[in-house]
Amino acid sequence: MSSGAEPVSRARAACVLALLFAVLAFSLIDRHILSILLEDIKRDLGVSDTAMGFLSGLAFALTNAIAGVPLARLADRSSRRTIVAAGLAAWSLLTALQGLAGSFVFLALTRIGVGIGEATTGPSAHSLISDHYPPRQRASAIAIYTMGGHFGVFIGLALGGWLNEAYGWRTAFVAVGLPGLLVALLVQLGIREPVRGQIEGRSEERGDESAVEVMRYLWSRRSFRHLACAAPLFVLSFYAFNVWGPVFLMRVHGMPSSEAGLSFGTVTGICGAAGTLCGGLLGDWLAKRDVRWYLRFPALAALGMLPFCIGFLFSPDPRVALAFLAPMMFLGAVFIAPLHAVAQGIARLRMRAMASALVHLSISAIGGGLGPQLIGILNDLFAGSAGSEAVRYSLLLVILTNGWGALHAFSAMRTVEADLAAAHEPA
Repeated sequence: MSSGAEPVSRARAACVLALLFAVLAFSLIDRHILSILLEDIKRDLGVSDTAMGFLSGLAFALTNAIAGVPLARLADRSSRRTIVAAGLAAWSLLTALQGLAGSFVFLALTRIGVGIGEATTGPSAHSLISDHYPPRQRASAIAIYTMGGHFGVFIGLALGGWLNEAYGWRTAFVAVGLPGLLVALLVQLGIREPVRGQIEGRSEERGDESAVEVMRYLWSRRSFRHLACAAPLFVLSFYAFNVWGPVFLMRVHGMPSSEAGLSFGTVTGICGAAGTLCGGLLGDWLAKRDVRWYLRFPALAALGMLPFCIGFLFSPDPRVALAFLAPMMFLGAVFIAPLHAVAQGIARLRMRAMASALVHLSISAIGGGLGPQLIGILNDLFAGSAGSEAVRYSLLLVILTNGWGALHAFSAMRTVEADLAAAHEPA
């Protein structure tokens, strides 16, 4: 379907949002199923927690973050729909191939491939959403899209735990990977490229700047710099708990993988989705009065998350621990939509995918990559003194990054109004 100049209808916008929701769900299913399979893969391949931390963290996140930058620049200049569809097909096939892994090296290489494939999603999706929804609705729309990720985490953990116990971890990878090929076809056939800026009554921009020029423009905005520092610091603890939380329940509370996957996946999926939606809806509502609430609200939520993290880690009863996990995951997901909405507003029309990619670069490399890797290293360091409970103290240390991230969010508030206005000035 070719680009057209017709107005974007609400039905068309909703259809695009629903398809992108499904894409993100499959992305997080394929990404997070690994966390419920870690123990069995570790045993079968005979590797350490540090190696599994690399597999669940840096092997995926670093290549995902680096690949996102050139793919985002491509999205700012060409068909975002085709990029998303091709990426989904590629990473779905590679996820299925992980089930054929006979060595840690093969598994790591396919994991790297999944990371590169999934780099097509976020920047293109955020740019597409920004051309289907006006600024006053953008955080809410991004929140609904992001809820697909929490749905994917729930399915990946719950289904992955069951498939692992019933058929083994290899079958689990194949079963969740192949259906993504059908969704890729639906994306290619069901999304039409919108005219950039039309939803805001803005004319197209030239978009011939180099990637370096775009990065220089975005980095010159003080609020964008602080936003790009706050987001990964919020994610570092959130992602570390998502990856190692089920392992914590299995090692410390003795849960089998199916129970840990179902209980942890249900709480994180429902509460994470609710927090994301609340962050978008309440962020849009508060920003009508003062746009700085897009940054203030996530910072306050990140600080409020800290006591619940401690409750989850030190409750002797797993049911009480899961009760603490619920508000923790709710508050931990609040930041996503408001910060991405601000990033889209600061960027010019043909810089939006790149803005998303740069935020994602920091999130993925620091939050998604360093977080799980750091927990794996700390687990091995603390194992001699803490034994199976080492994961508890490793997770305790990473929650301190929330306070650091809040400082950056508060700092971004000082210039965000001016930086948003600058994006509408003639290039």
